[in-house]
Amino acid sequence: MREILKEAENKSAEQILTWALEKYGDKISMASSFGAEDVVLIDMLSKISDSPQIFTLDTGRLPQETYNLMEELSQRYNIKFKVYCPDSNDLEKMLQSYGPNLFYQSVELRKLCCQIRKVKPLNKALSDLNAWITGLRRSQSVTRASAKKVEYDQAHGLIKINPLADWSEKQVWDYIKKNKVPYNSLHDRGFPSIGCLPCTRATKPGEDIRAGRWWWENPNEKECGLHAETK
Repeated sequence: MREILKEAENKSAEQILTWALEKYGDKISMASSFGAEDVVLIDMLSKISDSPQIFTLDTGRLPQETYNLMEELSQRYNIKFKVYCPDSNDLEKMLQSYGPNLFYQSVELRKLCCQIRKVKPLNKALSDLNAWITGLRRSQSVTRASAKKVEYDQAHGLIKINPLADWSEKQVWDYIKKNKVPYNSLHDRGFPSIGCLPCTRATKPGEDIRAGRWWWENPNEKECGLHAETK
């Protein structure tokens, strides 16, 4: 495994995706929230495979623009995205106990919301897989600076593939423009990173690209729990 991890750092995103699909077959899937990095990977995968497996987590609080993009990508690439939703009992219990905007009350309650709307559905999505693909980039935030192109996801017990780990934001957008890849219209309105609507705002000039996510929290701890520390 160490040899593979080391070799992967010198491979292109397309080479890593090709290797991953050949190695893991129907036991690998891509997680997509339909951000800029994700649409790049969807385009790449569609050129490598006729039927790439891609799933998404519908938290129930996503912007309409995200749903619009999901539909556009589905038609453009002829892909049926597998959708995972929060457990209705968990949602009802949380909303009755803390209200619909609990995430503004404390970090603990925000993480509870993420746990129910994102983390538990992700665990379900990954339960039958041996590997998963993400759009993580090292320069996105301090919490992702050590991401490898191929790494062992200890939290989920499987291999995690981050083909764009060493890409810059410019490389992402150059690819989108060159290949005319559909992207979320919110990006044109100052949203470089897009999550749930209540927890995402446009960034101000000079701010970090993820400054608009959970902007009321410490930037060193701003993760929803989907991407736990890996090795």
